[in-house]
Amino acid sequence: MSLRHPSPPGFFFLVLLLTFVSGTSASAKYERSLETYLAPDVTLVNQDRQPVPLRQLLNSGKPVLLDFIYATCTTICPVLSAGFSNLQKKLGDEASGVQFVSVSIDPEHDRPEIMKAYLTRYRARPGWDYLTGTRTDIDQVMHAFDAYVSDKMSHYPLTLIKVPGKDQWLRIYGLTSTRDLLREYRQLYPGKAK
Repeated sequence: MSLRHPSPPGFFFLVLLLTFVSGTSASAKYERSLETYLAPDVTLVNQDRQPVPLRQLLNSGKPVLLDFIYATCTTICPVLSAGFSNLQKKLGDEASGVQFVSVSIDPEHDRPEIMKAYLTRYRARPGWDYLTGTRTDIDQVMHAFDAYVSDKMSHYPLTLIKVPGKDQWLRIYGLTSTRDLLREYRQLYPGKAK
């Protein structure tokens, strides 16, 4: 029996995941910018099969963190989802006042039962919705947030943060550690850090 070494892409992902989970940001680099987006007036469906008017959800008066993922992704989506999970944990009781939103970029596959299992795998707490819809609606959402890709395999790591009363979103392009994500959140929405 021979030992198999991880392939270069697999090894790269493992290094990224370990860096992310450990909370260190020495090698993690990302780009940040402030952008203005208008969410399309579409109704999507969450992991509990409930219809969710997207614009209303994103303007509910809570801080919002938004990303674009798909359930069968094995590269950046697990890192983004671990980031949301770890941030919910770090925020503690405060997390109930924050809206986490993951929008599926694979609506043909990501059905509510699959999305619910995905959120369970990441120990999602209440306040984290995983949304899907028609291909037309999902494309509209991706275009509105400058996140459109024609092939899910070509998607990129993107996290958006918006706080109530502000017109702009913080756009974070790249993978962040939990520490970096919490710091970026706190710069927009100060509070008691844990």
